[in-house]
Amino acid sequence: MHQNDHQARRRFVEWAQNEIAVVPDFHKRILFSDEAHFWLNGCVNKQNCRIWSEANPQVYVETPLHPEKLTVWCALWAGGIIGPYFFKNDEGHNVTVNGVRYSALITNFFSPELNNHDDQELWFQQDGATCHTARATINLLKDTFWTCELASKIL
Repeated sequence: MHQNDHQARRRFVEWAQNEIAVVPDFHKRILFSDEAHFWLNGCVNKQNCRIWSEANPQVYVETPLHPEKLTVWCALWAGGIIGPYFFKNDEGHNVTVNGVRYSALITNFFSPELNNHDDQELWFQQDGATCHTARATINLLKDTFWTCELASKIL
């Protein structure tokens, strides 16, 4: 992480803490989003899922090197759930998410879904995945949702 990134994140956290203190129900306005991969051959993504057991079954399952998977996006907030959104190409085949596909999600699905809700001020939270931080994605998010002067200084 660059020093400027650290400073920008710190300024954002300080700003958010202030907003939480002075804006009623600020925490209810934060919209969290992310993607998850689901393998269609029954494998479990161990990064996102933990299975606790009394015993170690010692079962070995042979799996293909690149099994088919489905990538799903969803957003959660106090007002409900937006999604799920399944990443598929024009032929209906499952595809992985990249900057172009993520931008299409924002333009064709997420933004119209947000317009169906009455909340005028929501904060969209996402992680630092490459598709989220691609220049085209950031520019699209700024053009579509940007209203906070401080947040524009942070980026």
